Amino acid sequence: MTEEERLLYQCLQGEQTAQRRLYDLYSKKMMGVCYRYARSLAEAEDMLQDAFVKVFDQLSEFRNEGSFEGWIRRIVVNTAIDHRKKENRKATTVDLEEAIEVSIDHLSFLENKDLILLLRQLPEESQLIINLYAIEGYTHQEISRMLGIKESSSRSRLTRARASFRELMEKASKKNEKSCLKKTSSIY
Repeated sequence: MTEEERLLYQCLQGEQTAQRRLYDLYSKKMMGVCYRYARSLAEAEDMLQDAFVKVFDQLSEFRNEGSFEGWIRRIVVNTAIDHRKKENRKATTVDLEEAIEVSIDHLSFLENKDLILLLRQLPEESQLIINLYAIEGYTHQEISRMLGIKESSSRSRLTRARASFRELMEKASKKNEKSCLKKTSSIY
């Protein structure tokens, strides 16, 4: 029996120390997932809490088909989407420079936190579709089922979201270039 299997077995037996270890093992990664969907840290924490309640409630349903972390991630994503639907708002994301396939070479000045701030300038619908498709890797068919929209709507929303995000990144790039020029000219 592997360490993970032992931990899962102990959790299924209701051992609180094992549940705490499981939470500690996965909570940081899953908090990152929640934060991409949340509008604030407090909202992300609420999503994480709700998701782990579901993880422990549904633990007996895990069948060792695929990774346990992937199983948890799916619960976290679905919980976050449900939370957003209840709040009638949508999502945000993190490492977009690569995931959105932006073809702007001079974006190295942006850090993940800057990308999050840029993304949050997009309409909430755009934030959600970028996160689901580009970050979480869902197909348009899966997204259409999750959001109750047509596949073609998922595709067109992603296209519009990417275009809007590119514009924001280009503006940020130009702003950074001007800032660098001012700093350089003040040195001389």
